Amino acid sequence: MSSIIEDAGTPLIRLRGVSKIYGTGQAQLMALKGVDIDIAAGEFVAIMGPSGSGKSTAMNIIGCLDTPSAGEYLFHSMHVEKLSRDQRARLRRRYLGFVFQGFNLLARTSAQENVELPLLYRGESAIRRRELAAKALASVGLAGWEHHTPAELSGGQQQRVAIARAIVTEPAVLLADEPTGNLDTQRSREIMELLTRLNVEHGITVLMVTHEQDMAMYAKRMLHFVDGMLARDEVNPHPVEVKPPAPSAGAL
Repeated sequence: MSSIIEDAGTPLIRLRGVSKIYGTGQAQLMALKGVDIDIAAGEFVAIMGPSGSGKSTAMNIIGCLDTPSAGEYLFHSMHVEKLSRDQRARLRRRYLGFVFQGFNLLARTSAQENVELPLLYRGESAIRRRELAAKALASVGLAGWEHHTPAELSGGQQQRVAIARAIVTEPAVLLADEPTGNLDTQRSREIMELLTRLNVEHGITVLMVTHEQDMAMYAKRMLHFVDGMLARDEVNPHPVEVKPPAPSAGAL
């Protein structure tokens, strides 16, 4: 896969006529029906819709976890739908970070080691891995918690570790799939504030699947899916304002 060259005039992500079909015959399901989307670098976008609307399928295609049945997916003008499985994996490792509802942390492994994992796959040295992981944990308010295992952390702290793991490779895009789904209201707000700061202060493009309207209000743009189609694409005129983090932010 050739290197991707930044172009300020080109959308970071562009979907054109993207469809996705699962199954055949009477069991056939059309999860996406000719979806067009442009996402610019630095946006914070909430992807919304009821169960079965196509929002997760769209996220999986954007995240190179799935491929379209028809249409085009361009990442900085590169046709992702034409890449091989290995090429998509390299793009994913280099440019994309993932945060999931269930945290997906290794249970008997420290926060530091969990965050180092993507760097291990990249072949980074042990010294470099420790340095970058410590920096990522500090950026999510968990400096001093490096040696704690998930069982020793709250749900909010576990999600912060997951976010640190997602950003340790300095991705262009952070894809968050229901990142507050397993958290209470207060911890959900803290995670949303963290995602907002990563977007504003670090310029990371954030795409977030959510069914929670109050969480979507942190995004600057909302994409609403219905029956496999993009039913509405709207700018959020009043995104939630996020204040600088408090000194005790790591002690969730």
